[in-house]
Amino acid sequence: MIGKLVVISGPSGTGKTSICNELLRRLPNGYWSVSATTRERRGDEVDGREYRYVTPEAFAEMVRRDELLEHAEYCGRQYGTPRKPVEDAIAAGKVVVMEIDVQGGAQIARRMPESIRIFVLPPTRETLEARLKGRRTESDAIQKRRLEQADGEIGFARQSGYYQFFITNDILEDSVDRVMEIIQQETQAV
Repeated sequence: MIGKLVVISGPSGTGKTSICNELLRRLPNGYWSVSATTRERRGDEVDGREYRYVTPEAFAEMVRRDELLEHAEYCGRQYGTPRKPVEDAIAAGKVVVMEIDVQGGAQIARRMPESIRIFVLPPTRETLEARLKGRRTESDAIQKRRLEQADGEIGFARQSGYYQFFITNDILEDSVDRVMEIIQQETQAV
Protein backbone atom coordinates (compact mmCIF):
# COMPACT_ATOMS: atom_id res chain seq x y z
CA MET A 1 0.00 0.00 0.00
CA ILE A 2 1.26 3.46 -0.85
CA GLY A 3 1.50 6.28 1.66
CA LYS A 4 -1.69 8.30 1.94
CA LEU A 5 -3.31 10.89 4.18
CA VAL A 6 -6.82 10.08 5.46
CA VAL A 7 -8.74 12.99 6.96
CA ILE A 8 -11.67 12.18 9.27
CA SER A 9 -13.92 15.14 10.13
CA GLY A 10 -17.38 15.66 11.56
CA PRO A 11 -19.19 17.41 14.37
CA SER A 12 -18.10 16.73 17.93
CA GLY A 13 -19.78 13.57 19.23
CA THR A 14 -20.16 11.73 15.92
CA GLY A 15 -17.64 9.05 16.86
CA LYS A 16 -14.64 10.27 14.87
CA THR A 17 -12.15 9.22 17.55
CA SER A 18 -13.69 5.75 17.85
CA ILE A 19 -13.50 5.31 14.08
CA CYS A 20 -9.88 6.50 14.01
CA ASN A 21 -8.88 4.19 16.87
CA GLU A 22 -10.39 1.17 15.10
CA LEU A 23 -8.78 2.15 11.78
CA LEU A 24 -5.38 2.27 13.43
CA ARG A 25 -5.99 -1.15 14.96
CA ARG A 26 -6.84 -2.60 11.54
CA LEU A 27 -4.33 -0.83 9.30
CA PRO A 28 -0.96 -2.64 9.35
CA ASN A 29 0.76 0.52 8.10
CA GLY A 30 -1.45 3.03 9.93
CA TYR A 31 0.02 6.11 11.58
CA TRP A 32 -1.84 8.45 13.94
CA SER A 33 -1.32 12.14 13.32
CA VAL A 34 -1.10 13.79 16.73
CA SER A 35 -2.43 17.34 16.54
CA ALA A 36 -1.21 20.23 18.63
CA THR A 37 -3.83 22.07 20.69
CA THR A 38 -4.20 24.82 23.23
CA ARG A 39 -7.22 23.13 24.88
CA GLU A 40 -7.08 21.52 28.30
CA ARG A 41 -6.66 17.76 28.68
CA ARG A 42 -9.77 15.67 29.29
CA GLY A 43 -9.90 12.71 31.65
CA ASP A 44 -6.96 10.36 31.17
CA GLU A 45 -5.58 11.96 27.99
CA VAL A 46 -1.79 11.90 27.69
CA ASP A 47 0.38 14.57 26.06
CA GLY A 48 1.74 13.19 22.79
CA ARG A 49 -0.91 10.47 22.50
CA GLU A 50 -4.28 12.20 21.96
CA TYR A 51 -2.81 15.66 21.42
CA ARG A 52 0.36 17.62 21.88
CA TYR A 53 -0.77 20.18 24.46
CA VAL A 54 0.90 23.56 23.99
CA THR A 55 0.48 27.11 25.24
CA PRO A 56 -1.19 29.69 23.01
CA GLU A 57 2.21 31.35 22.62
CA ALA A 58 3.91 28.12 21.47
CA PHE A 59 1.07 27.47 19.04
CA ALA A 60 1.39 30.97 17.54
CA GLU A 61 5.11 30.33 17.04
CA MET A 62 4.38 27.06 15.18
CA VAL A 63 2.02 28.98 12.88
CA ARG A 64 4.59 31.73 12.32
CA ARG A 65 7.26 29.16 11.36
CA ASP A 66 4.84 27.38 8.95
CA GLU A 67 5.29 24.15 10.92
CA LEU A 68 1.60 23.19 10.59
CA LEU A 69 -0.16 21.59 7.60
CA GLU A 70 -3.39 23.15 8.83
CA HIS A 71 -4.63 25.01 11.84
CA ALA A 72 -7.95 26.29 13.07
CA GLU A 73 -9.81 27.65 16.04
CA TYR A 74 -12.67 25.58 17.45
CA CYS A 75 -14.71 26.55 20.50
CA GLY A 76 -12.12 29.13 21.47
CA ARG A 77 -9.14 26.74 21.30
CA GLN A 78 -6.42 26.36 18.66
CA TYR A 79 -5.77 23.06 16.88
CA GLY A 80 -3.18 22.23 14.23
CA THR A 81 -1.33 19.40 12.52
CA PRO A 82 2.47 19.39 12.70
CA ARG A 83 3.75 19.09 9.12
CA LYS A 84 6.97 17.08 9.39
CA PRO A 85 5.67 13.89 11.07
CA VAL A 86 2.86 13.60 8.51
CA GLU A 87 5.10 14.17 5.50
CA ASP A 88 7.70 11.71 6.83
CA ALA A 89 5.08 9.00 7.48
CA ILE A 90 3.55 9.35 3.99
CA ALA A 91 7.02 9.19 2.42
CA ALA A 92 7.61 5.96 4.39
CA GLY A 93 4.45 4.37 2.90
CA LYS A 94 2.21 4.83 5.93
CA VAL A 95 -1.51 5.54 5.89
CA VAL A 96 -1.71 8.65 8.06
CA VAL A 97 -5.02 8.98 9.92
CA MET A 98 -5.88 12.55 10.89
CA GLU A 99 -8.91 13.69 12.89
CA ILE A 100 -9.56 17.39 12.25
CA ASP A 101 -12.42 19.87 12.01
CA VAL A 102 -13.88 21.25 8.76
CA GLN A 103 -11.64 24.34 8.78
CA GLY A 104 -8.59 22.09 8.83
CA GLY A 105 -10.16 19.71 6.30
CA ALA A 106 -10.60 22.60 3.87
CA GLN A 107 -6.95 23.59 4.27
CA ILE A 108 -5.81 20.00 3.71
CA ALA A 109 -8.03 19.71 0.61
CA ARG A 110 -6.30 22.77 -0.86
CA ARG A 111 -2.75 21.82 0.19
CA MET A 112 -2.98 18.06 -0.35
CA PRO A 113 -5.77 17.37 -2.89
CA GLU A 114 -4.59 13.75 -3.18
CA SER A 115 -5.68 13.12 0.42
CA ILE A 116 -8.77 11.05 1.26
CA ARG A 117 -11.30 13.25 3.07
CA ILE A 118 -14.21 11.62 4.91
CA PHE A 119 -16.95 13.45 6.80
CA VAL A 120 -18.72 11.57 9.61
CA LEU A 121 -22.40 12.32 10.21
CA PRO A 122 -24.52 11.46 13.25
CA PRO A 123 -27.62 9.28 12.65
CA THR A 124 -29.79 12.11 14.05
CA ARG A 125 -29.37 15.37 15.93
CA GLU A 126 -30.91 13.69 18.99
CA THR A 127 -28.27 10.97 18.84
CA LEU A 128 -25.55 13.62 18.66
CA GLU A 129 -26.97 15.45 21.68
CA ALA A 130 -27.14 12.21 23.69
CA ARG A 131 -23.54 11.33 22.79
CA LEU A 132 -22.25 14.73 23.90
CA LYS A 133 -24.16 14.56 27.20
CA GLY A 134 -22.95 11.00 27.76
CA ARG A 135 -19.32 12.13 27.73
CA ARG A 136 -19.75 14.14 30.93
CA THR A 137 -16.49 15.95 30.17
CA GLU A 138 -17.82 19.38 29.19
CA SER A 139 -20.16 21.97 30.62
CA ASP A 140 -23.72 22.34 29.36
CA ALA A 141 -22.72 25.64 27.72
CA ILE A 142 -19.94 23.99 25.69
CA GLN A 143 -22.24 21.10 24.72
CA LYS A 144 -24.83 23.62 23.52
CA ARG A 145 -22.19 25.48 21.49
CA ARG A 146 -21.01 22.21 19.90
CA LEU A 147 -24.58 21.33 18.89
CA GLU A 148 -25.09 24.78 17.38
CA GLN A 149 -21.88 24.41 15.37
CA ALA A 150 -22.79 20.92 14.11
CA ASP A 151 -25.39 22.19 11.63
CA GLY A 152 -22.96 24.71 10.19
CA GLU A 153 -20.18 22.14 9.88
CA ILE A 154 -22.44 19.63 8.13
CA GLY A 155 -23.71 22.29 5.72
CA PHE A 156 -20.19 23.49 4.97
CA ALA A 157 -18.89 19.96 4.38
CA ARG A 158 -21.73 19.17 1.98
CA GLN A 159 -21.55 22.44 0.02
CA SER A 160 -17.79 23.06 -0.08
CA GLY A 161 -16.75 20.07 -2.16
CA TYR A 162 -13.78 19.51 0.14
CA TYR A 163 -15.01 16.09 1.30
CA GLN A 164 -15.24 13.24 -1.21
CA PHE A 165 -17.00 10.82 1.16
CA PHE A 166 -19.78 11.03 3.76
CA ILE A 167 -20.64 8.24 6.18
CA THR A 168 -23.31 8.07 8.88
CA ASN A 169 -21.89 6.58 12.06
CA ASP A 170 -24.75 4.63 13.56
CA ILE A 171 -23.05 1.25 14.09
CA LEU A 172 -19.32 1.71 14.65
CA GLU A 173 -18.27 -1.58 13.02
CA ASP A 174 -20.19 -0.76 9.83
CA SER A 175 -18.70 2.73 9.71
CA VAL A 176 -15.16 1.44 10.09
CA ASP A 177 -15.77 -1.21 7.42
CA ARG A 178 -16.90 1.54 5.03
CA VAL A 179 -13.85 3.72 5.77
CA MET A 180 -11.56 0.72 5.22
CA GLU A 181 -13.25 0.10 1.84
CA ILE A 182 -12.70 3.74 0.88
CA ILE A 183 -9.02 3.62 1.85
CA GLN A 184 -8.46 0.40 -0.11
CA GLN A 185 -10.24 1.77 -3.19
CA GLU A 186 -8.37 5.07 -3.10
CA THR A 187 -4.91 3.63 -2.50
CA GLN A 188 -5.31 1.01 -5.23
CA ALA A 189 -6.63 3.58 -7.72
CA VAL A 190 -3.29 5.42 -7.76
